[in-house]
Amino acid sequence: MSTQLFDAIDNLAKEKGIDKEILLEALEAALISAYKKNFKSATNVRVELNEETGKMRVFSRKTVVEEVEDTQQELSIDEAKEINPNYEVDDIVEVEVTPKNFGRIAAQAAKQVVTQRVREAERGVIYSEFADREEDVMTGIIQRKDPRFVYVNLGKIEAKLAESEQMPTEEYNIHDRIKVFVTKVENTSKGPQIYISRSHPGLLKRLFEMEVPEIYDGIVEIKSVAREAGDRSKISVYAADPEIDPVGSCVGQKGQRVQAIVDELKGEKIDIVEWSDDPTIYVSNALSPSKVVKVLVNEEEKATKVIVPDYQLSLAIGKRGQNARLAAKLTGWKIDIKSESEAKEEGLLDETDEAYSDNEESLFE
Repeated sequence: MSTQLFDAIDNLAKEKGIDKEILLEALEAALISAYKKNFKSATNVRVELNEETGKMRVFSRKTVVEEVEDTQQELSIDEAKEINPNYEVDDIVEVEVTPKNFGRIAAQAAKQVVTQRVREAERGVIYSEFADREEDVMTGIIQRKDPRFVYVNLGKIEAKLAESEQMPTEEYNIHDRIKVFVTKVENTSKGPQIYISRSHPGLLKRLFEMEVPEIYDGIVEIKSVAREAGDRSKISVYAADPEIDPVGSCVGQKGQRVQAIVDELKGEKIDIVEWSDDPTIYVSNALSPSKVVKVLVNEEEKATKVIVPDYQLSLAIGKRGQNARLAAKLTGWKIDIKSESEAKEEGLLDETDEAYSDNEESLFE
């Protein structure tokens, strides 16, 4: 066997980014398999590869025993001492058994096994690389579509965008470049499988991290995200430093930062609200853009009754209940919205609340 094989392995390792030792181990395993198959040997053998000379040698390995029960695996102590007087029981004796015509047979057998190992090692490299990207955003190019999936090329691998993970308002065209959220990376028998999403709340969170330096640097923290992909989302943010305006940081000068995210999500409306550990304030903020008159909190049931001006009731609830639904999802609190008229009938408002509502101002804007 010439040095050309070792040169080829060296080049393959560099090209595929695979550890050279893995390929050499694969070659050794292939040669051992070829020896046993072609020479019908059950003997335990070891293959020695010399990269400098390109030579290959096969050694039969037998255990020294007092009494031989398996001639394929064992050698008597008397026979061992004939080879070398220093051998003792349980020692391993190696005898070269390299056939003259083994090089050609081995090369043919090795090709298939090494190719398989290369494929497995390559899959392992790809899996390791993408496993670290789980819950991250990547940019890919749409390659093809079928009724179940949109297939997006992420460079070394094609990822699957399932129908349930697609934005209902978005069209997916071949060769389009899109940002996707990596939801899951699996190492299957068919190789690594990458699952991605355009509708996951994590995509919105990562896009804000990419677009807003204060979030990336940890000055502003994203507390919660509620999303109805392609239509509307809410995100709550918080800054420990009272000098920092977390909402303003996310909106950006003239709304440039949030607009970049809206554009990426094809016009999805995004409400950015300030987080608070006070549920009264937090729920009020979450119902933006509606004004709120009063919030009644039930800590035990983690439920709230929110009173809004009559003329803002439909705004607070939102189209098909969307605003209230997203606010509840964002805060983790149940939200029951009532108009001032209803609240008065039920005795939920006092004179202070009425005066406050007459001014049409909100403490929680």
